[in-house]
Amino acid sequence: MSVQQNKQRLLECSKHLSQKWLQEQLQFCIAKIRHNMIRFQDDFPSACATDGKYRIKGNDDWTNGFWTGMLWMCYEQTGDRVFFEQATRNCESFKQRLADHYILDHHDIGFLYSLSIGAGWQQTNKETYKETLILAADRLITRYQEKGEFIQAWGTLGDPKEYRLIIDSLINLPLLFQASQLSGDLKYQAIAQKHFDTVLSTVIKPDGTTYHTYYFDPETGMKTYGATHQGNSDESIWARGQSWAVLGIPLDYKYLTNRLFPSIYPAIVDVFLNHLPNDLIPYWDFDFNDAQPDAKDSSAAAIVACGLLEASSLKVYPDAEACAKGLIVQLGEYYTSRDKINEEGLLLHGVYAYHEGKGVDEANLWGDYFYFEALMRIAHPEWNRYW
Repeated sequence: MSVQQNKQRLLECSKHLSQKWLQEQLQFCIAKIRHNMIRFQDDFPSACATDGKYRIKGNDDWTNGFWTGMLWMCYEQTGDRVFFEQATRNCESFKQRLADHYILDHHDIGFLYSLSIGAGWQQTNKETYKETLILAADRLITRYQEKGEFIQAWGTLGDPKEYRLIIDSLINLPLLFQASQLSGDLKYQAIAQKHFDTVLSTVIKPDGTTYHTYYFDPETGMKTYGATHQGNSDESIWARGQSWAVLGIPLDYKYLTNRLFPSIYPAIVDVFLNHLPNDLIPYWDFDFNDAQPDAKDSSAAAIVACGLLEASSLKVYPDAEACAKGLIVQLGEYYTSRDKINEEGLLLHGVYAYHEGKGVDEANLWGDYFYFEALMRIAHPEWNRYW
């Protein structure tokens, strides 16, 4: 179907989002998290579920912040100190992880620390959280490459095989902007702005489609080529990658209001909406459709819903809020574990890494988190998000 047809269908879906429905969804999320918290205690759930269950792990993955962020949202929604106390203990783990420099040689520091320490700073104004957030930003900027003006995603710094950025990085930049606000030191903001501009000129194609990752020449910093790490092919459109652009651009623009909003943004959203199948929840890569189906990625829809809600306040995409609500209704009605007591995830039918067979048709932590965040954004329009 066309963009306009899918928008119209989303607008129709959005009409079913009542306050009663919204509160029921929030209550379901909180009840599931409360139940899971008993099992995880001071440990963390794995990035994705296996047969409906999250493995119990230490604080060693890029996804742990999503769990702690959900605990903070539960506390904000309920005022129940049990969530506050667990989130606080988790934050101590994040402080220790940073002090130990434990599995932090990557760019996902924002995913980890914005949703844990950053959320804790919002809730408590504890000076120690402020200090830790700035230290986390210090860790992130060590990955900045002057040659190419980007934050290297993974691997040994300068390694020609890893001299690249990925589209997910847009969601790590708010940590740097916040660090400049908190410290008064503009070096974090300067790096974030340069990386943001480099992302727009590399992984975002002129037609609004996206690459997952983009390589540079480590000797000269010249842009070389786009590729994928998790998509179906180098030239296909990885659904979650497209969703990171839908969310990341307006998320970062909150801190970049001294410049024009990127004119490519409506095309990026249109690409996503244009590739939605009949039930409006995307397949994991846009190479697939209802005629040639494969696994769905519900998490991509939840991320886009948050992105459109962010964009709606900027008035940069027509009917952004209604489209976001339509996606959330579809997810809530057909993709949650509300009636499945043996499933630990909130949002089912996601994909982590398809080619590795990891988390295919399973819940994952970011899908859970962004579904919950979208509900919070809708229920509380003035809610102060953690990014």
